[in-house]
Amino acid sequence: MSCTPQPPIPPNAIVSNNPCIDAILAEIAAPGQIGAVSIWSHDPASASAPVSWARRFPALGSNAEDVIAARPRLVLTGNLASQGTNAALAAAGIKSLPLGVPATLAESQTQITTIAKAINQEAKGADLIARIAAATQTQMKDGNRPSALIWQAGGFVAGKGTIQDEMLIRAGFTNAAADYGLNQWDVLPMEMLVRKPPQVIFMPFEGRGGDGKALLLRKRLLSHLGNKVMLQDFPDRLLFCAGPTIIAAMERLHAARKALKP
Repeated sequence: MSCTPQPPIPPNAIVSNNPCIDAILAEIAAPGQIGAVSIWSHDPASASAPVSWARRFPALGSNAEDVIAARPRLVLTGNLASQGTNAALAAAGIKSLPLGVPATLAESQTQITTIAKAINQEAKGADLIARIAAATQTQMKDGNRPSALIWQAGGFVAGKGTIQDEMLIRAGFTNAAADYGLNQWDVLPMEMLVRKPPQVIFMPFEGRGGDGKALLLRKRLLSHLGNKVMLQDFPDRLLFCAGPTIIAAMERLHAARKALKP
């Protein structure tokens, strides 16, 4: 993350302490509306908003002191903020809008609408929703659906009931998580996958530190499956948030589906 000394947050501004909210603001906020963003959005490894956009603003951590001192007009706060932070904002008389992480495409649409209304950018919010709807348009309703998994660096798999499950289905795949008896977010051991591999595995090809070494080993082991499995690079940052991240994630899913034989 950036260690550059931060300028003060401008007064009477809209601020966010959540990287998923930042990603939406990057798409719909007007110039001059935003006073600060989440510190996570300054780090390419954790950002969902464009880092070049986020670094134009001061970065907020999880404490409330800097926010309270700036007296912002509105704080958009997510589940990375502690209950203590949100309570401190309320005690200081600062208006805040708490927002969670959407679990479905419909919830993502609702969240965008809520944020757009809060910052008086309904038209831009509607445009973003339309672009996401176009990106998630179902590619095939019947016919062959290859089996696929979205497998995070830490071994977690997106199962039924997740927004990623919805995206796999809309891209023309069957989510193979059910074949292993996995829940919404569950760990898939390598041994189980090798015994019964899906046709496509979406996984990050690179990572940091221990994750990077583990991913390299994972790729080497999976390479022994040969042409039985298609491996597709799917960075974990595409799983952090909904909102405009859905568009980038769907682009990868659609590209992989088109690369397979009908």
